[in-house]
Order: sequence, then structure tokens, then C-alpha cells
Amino acid sequence: MKFNWKKIAVVTATVAGALTLATFGQTGTTHAASNYKSELVHKGELTIGLEGTYKPWSYRKDGKLTGFEVDLGKAIAKKLGVKANFVPTKWDSLIAGLGSGKFDTVLNDVTPTPERRKAYAFSTPYVYSRYALITKSGSKLTTLKSVKGKKLVEGTGTDNADVAKKAGANITWNGEFATTLQMIKQGRADGTINSTPTWYAYKQDNATKGLKATVLKNSEVKPAKVSALLDKKDKNLQKRVNSAIKALKKDGTLKKLSTKYFGADITK
Repeated sequence: MKFNWKKIAVVTATVAGALTLATFGQTGTTHAASNYKSELVHKGELTIGLEGTYKPWSYRKDGKLTGFEVDLGKAIAKKLGVKANFVPTKWDSLIAGLGSGKFDTVLNDVTPTPERRKAYAFSTPYVYSRYALITKSGSKLTTLKSVKGKKLVEGTGTDNADVAKKAGANITWNGEFATTLQMIKQGRADGTINSTPTWYAYKQDNATKGLKATVLKNSEVKPAKVSALLDKKDKNLQKRVNSAIKALKKDGTLKKLSTKYFGADITK
């Protein structure tokens, strides 16, 4: 039998080339998948900034850090194949700390405002924080439109205050939620606009007799999308955190944690 050596050489070269490309593709994929680990502040750890004083998001119980975003941080880190490292920090220093490379991410009931988006990146939302209009039982105030000209108590610089102002309410300033509710019960104010997570969390440990909360419709005011805050340069980490949150939502972990700490599902 006569062999066509030229043809064999071409076939061999083609097969070798295909194998080389396949190997390169697999290596490239693996490299891309592990790139996020090189973006971490500390090797093998997801360093998470939070306040640790904000129940039920993150707080201390018997000296131990716990809460919705603590458990969420641990679950995200597990999906990433690293350990969660929490760094409790005052609110005023949290966002600045991310910018200076102190944390990989901030989990602290943060919403992506236009100003924040200019400097930072955000994950896919893990909480949809709708607004509630809280009034005395029997009040006729049930819509955002109805608060025009009414006296509402709000915290300085909050999204809640912005919503109330745009609706034409007269604002009285008070940052303590419990005090705000007392003012409403006593008739010193017509109501307050606050987040449903705040209301649900308060109800877990406190009596709310004499008060009612009306969840405002999405058509009246869009819910705030609570997300993980990340550095814009950490694009691979952002992708992996997004994937982790989506997986935790799909497998029911997010709903389970929400029900545990808020008594309701606020993740959709």
C-alpha cells in the first residue's frame, strides 16, 4: 500500500492544532473563572463591610454578629469558595472604606442611587424594599397622593423623606423609628413613610396596636433595590457575586433568610 505522506502530515497538523486550541480554551475558561480571587482584598476571604448595629440586617446577639446580611454574606462567600470576613464599620466610613480598598463589598441595606453608581458598582438586587405609609388605625390616608399637605415624620437625608417631600407632605424631622410611631399614636403627626423591611422588623419585637401600614403600590413609587456595593474595577468579582445571589434566590435560601429575620419575603 502506498501512503500519501503529505496528506497524513496535513491531517496530523490539523488534529494537533485542534487539540492545542481545545487546551487553550479550557485553560482560558479556568483562568477567567478564578480571576475574581485575585481581586479579593485578602486571599481566600470575601471581606464584607457592614454596620453590625442595624437589626435585623446585621447586629450582635450575645456578643456574636448575626442578622440577614450576615447570613447572606456567609452564603455568598460559600458560593465563591472562600471564607466570609466581616468588618463592622460606622455608616459614614463604609462606602469610603470600599473606595480605599478596605472591603471587597458592602452589605448594609444599600441602594444604587445615581450618585453612587458614578463611583461604584452594584450587584443584582437581593431585597426589593417597598415603601409603607404608616398611620393611626382608621386613618383615611392610604395612597401616596393622599399625604399632600399632611404632617409626616421622617429621618433626615433618607429616601423616605425624599418620597414624602415629592408627594407634597409637610415634614417633621425625627430619626428614631420608635419615637416616630409614638408621635403618630399620640396624634402629633399624620403618619410616616418608611420601608416595609423596617416595619416588618419592628413588628417582630414590638406591639403595633393602634397603627396600620399600607404598602404603597409600585405604580406610586418604585421599590428600592437593595444590593451589594462593589468596586467598579472588580468586574470578575461582581459577576461571581451576581451569580451567587441568583443561585441563592433560585434555591430558596434568600426567601428563607428573609422570612427568618423579617417575617416576610422581601426578596422579590
